[in-house]
Amino acid sequence: MNFQEESLQNENQEDFGLPIPEGFENKQLRIAGVEPESFVDGPGIRFTIFTQGCKHHCLECHNPQTHDFNGGHLISLSELMEMIEENPLLDGVTFSGGDPMEQAETLVPLAREIKERGLNLIIYTGYTYEALIARQAENPARLELLTFADILVDGPFVLAQRSLSLKYRGSKNQRLIDVQASLSAGRAVLHQIQLEEMENRPDLFE
Repeated sequence: MNFQEESLQNENQEDFGLPIPEGFENKQLRIAGVEPESFVDGPGIRFTIFTQGCKHHCLECHNPQTHDFNGGHLISLSELMEMIEENPLLDGVTFSGGDPMEQAETLVPLAREIKERGLNLIIYTGYTYEALIARQAENPARLELLTFADILVDGPFVLAQRSLSLKYRGSKNQRLIDVQASLSAGRAVLHQIQLEEMENRPDLFE
């Protein structure tokens, strides 16, 4: 969608009395693609957005085509929100990649609108939670994006720690962070999903 098409889309929303969500005006996200109904990127039925661009270049990354910051294609936030709203059975939305934190500023208004719709939000990132917090002054939009997340899957994929038995992640170093509890506690707090996993399958963490 080019600028003229997006402007027309915004005008059409206004013509029908549909308010344009805050921050959506002429805002586009570079993505590799979407998965309208995912069952592997978090609990329940999820709409997964694979953002384009990643600096981590993990060995044997599952999505190497998402690394190039000039790859993929642009899509308006309004179009993404329309796609999300098409499925009333969704439990939540997942931002994957690539690394969503590289486009945090663009994702903030989308995340806000997702939460206002009553959907939960999971974000995958190659950065650790601690690194995001420590460097928030360099990119405050990343912290703002975190404030809308329910779960953060953090850390790079490490081939030597690969495990096919872990829930929603690929290697043992990656964690399921309860973001809201972490922000309140001032430290990384593991989500109940991982705590139960550690209790029931301690062998996975040896």
